Amino acid sequence: MDAIDTARAVIKEHHPDARAAFLGGSVVTDRRTAMSDLDIVVLLHGSPAPYRASVQHGEWPVEMFVHTEATWHAFVEREVRKRRSPLLWMCADGILLFDHDGVGAYVAAEARKLTAAGPPTVSAEEIDDCRYAITDLLDDLAGSTDQSERLFIATELVRRTGELALAFGGSWNGGGKWLARRLETAAPGLSMRLHDGLRAVLEGQIESLVAAVDEVLEQAGGRLWVGYKRGGTP
Repeated sequence: MDAIDTARAVIKEHHPDARAAFLGGSVVTDRRTAMSDLDIVVLLHGSPAPYRASVQHGEWPVEMFVHTEATWHAFVEREVRKRRSPLLWMCADGILLFDHDGVGAYVAAEARKLTAAGPPTVSAEEIDDCRYAITDLLDDLAGSTDQSERLFIATELVRRTGELALAFGGSWNGGGKWLARRLETAAPGLSMRLHDGLRAVLEGQIESLVAAVDEVLEQAGGRLWVGYKRGGTP
């Protein structure tokens, strides 16, 4: 069965009374791979939503994100505050599989409106927190002579630098492959420079990664160490 037919069969098996459903994720894009799973958002009238479950249907691995209209809004609101909402994007860019009462069309329109509006503005304090953390990692990288340590320092630098570039540029964040995909649009070429820098670190050279990281840091105000201060919580 193809992805759409399989998704509909999964919903019929698990939630035949669903109000609407979406198929999202990589499987509906040209980035689909042999390992792509089916990301299905299901909208119910009530219980047992909300829940998330991973199941197998034939040869397809499936992740179901099951919500009511109210819990969809609550989860999206919480995720948007973090500037990263997989649930939102699955409904904004996904395929509406069926819509029995109009809630699917409403959710799709709301999702597209929210994604187009962009994430919340990042505060100056958050940017400074990122600058400080990255500066600390750069110092660790420069001081480390242990190749195993360098691997993990460098990979953390790559991730945090990508996230800073997205935050400072006012773009949505992403995790894993979605971080790379967001960077392709927001900061063309940065992923490749970070990739090449990480490879060089594994070969014993840190200069190219440091240069790529510093380039992003300079856009956000440069390295930050002296003068950084945060109050504690009781």
